Amino acid sequence: MKNLKYLLGILFLASVSTSCQNFLDTKPEDSLSPEYYYSTEKQMDAALAGVYDVLGDDNLYGNKIFTTLGAPSDLSYYRRNNISTGTQVLNFDASDSDIRGMWRTLYTGINRANMVLENIDKPQLTDAKRAQVKGEALFLRGYYHFLLVSNWGDVPLVLTSKVDLDKTNIARTPMKDVYAQILKDMEEAEPLVKGIREIGFGGRVSKSAVRGILARVNLYMAGEPLKDVSRYPEVVKWANAVKNDATAAHKLNPSYSDIFIRYASDKYDINESIWEVEFWGNRIGNAYQEAGRVGNTNGVQCGDLTEGYAYGFIGVTPKLYNLYEAADTRRDWAVAPFSYKGQTSEKVDWKPADIYQRMAGKFRREYEAIEKQKNFTPENFPLLRYADVLLMLAEAQNAIAFDPSPTGVANTALNAVRQRAGASLYAGANAITSQADFLKAIQDERARELCFEGLRINDLKRWGLYLFAIRQAASYIKANAPATFKYAALAGDNASERHLLYPVPVREMALNPLLTQNKNW
Repeated sequence: MKNLKYLLGILFLASVSTSCQNFLDTKPEDSLSPEYYYSTEKQMDAALAGVYDVLGDDNLYGNKIFTTLGAPSDLSYYRRNNISTGTQVLNFDASDSDIRGMWRTLYTGINRANMVLENIDKPQLTDAKRAQVKGEALFLRGYYHFLLVSNWGDVPLVLTSKVDLDKTNIARTPMKDVYAQILKDMEEAEPLVKGIREIGFGGRVSKSAVRGILARVNLYMAGEPLKDVSRYPEVVKWANAVKNDATAAHKLNPSYSDIFIRYASDKYDINESIWEVEFWGNRIGNAYQEAGRVGNTNGVQCGDLTEGYAYGFIGVTPKLYNLYEAADTRRDWAVAPFSYKGQTSEKVDWKPADIYQRMAGKFRREYEAIEKQKNFTPENFPLLRYADVLLMLAEAQNAIAFDPSPTGVANTALNAVRQRAGASLYAGANAITSQADFLKAIQDERARELCFEGLRINDLKRWGLYLFAIRQAASYIKANAPATFKYAALAGDNASERHLLYPVPVREMALNPLLTQNKNW
């Protein structure tokens, strides 16, 4: 999107071209040694751009996190009946390219962040600028480690840069120690980065982003497998730091659909969208544009190029559709109520009984503001929304102490999200009467609100529910789906204990003899 040019478009892609990207990836060229390369503010900005650039990689939020890696859950399935192997159906091994791609990309981001941090004092910068760059690099290093530890468990904790990523001989660090460093990095970053109103858009790390992700990190630590319940007060602390920041003044967008229309149409809403992955352009005439596949692989299947070509890879399970009340405005946005007729832009509404045919509908290419390309889009992807902050606050507050009062902190936060959607509130005859029931309400609300945003699988895992939930969804599908859609149960049928963590890529184990494999892989 347009504001990304401050970081990627001008500095990273134009001024330093691909030689900078190669420098940040592996061994630097002599002409771009650290002593020379980090000598100006412009070069430091370009290096920081390289740290951000990893977020939009195809192996992360450019594609895989919301398609092949994100499909196998209780809410969705990979909508291709000819796929019997791969991460999307939980039939893969440690040599899988998606798994190695994610691992490799995250360590590339960590390496780039370490390079920035090691050279932050070299160029002449104002104190404010130096603090800003340092804070963003610290936070991103922590975030990439967070994605690693939440998917692999024990992982190498890398805090110094490497000239050659193929020669990183570091043993796996215990999960609790990795989390401790993540907290250290992010908490150190929080006072250094700018407020979101000063930045003006959600594509750059702000105080609100750091605080909100700190709430998420602590929430993961409180759940499986660490089960460190002492983290719940920290979740409340950081979620409230977002909620009560009068300068940031976050609030819910009154229209749920407008959130996602804005991601597609180059419009920002920092009231709700606190942090998002920036994409810009569509690679037409410029292969170096930071285009992704949001809306292309996870949008409603469409063969019309002017409407926006989409593959419709993400099918919706009956569980998700049935979680919504009929009046809930989120249902017919998250779960597309239509398909496209043939290769045209004509929409045909599904009949009420057509549940299994429906696709994820959050990211719709029809709203893109530039010329459409078949396989790449400029649509941004949400990393943190204010609705998520409210739901994290509600979950953690309930875990600390159940409060049946409809005006209590937890109920107020949960009902705010439901009220925006036009759903019935938990009050009066509909009030929640136990701590366990409140947690169940939160689990269902996160499904309704945050589906297809790359969070569901890890939510289920931290609740200790992943295998139960995906198997239950599969059993329902096998018992009730039309014959042509029974393949949607494949991931649930394949799910086993080993899928609670990804395998360490076999190629990485060959390069690093100190690595050990996860259980059952």
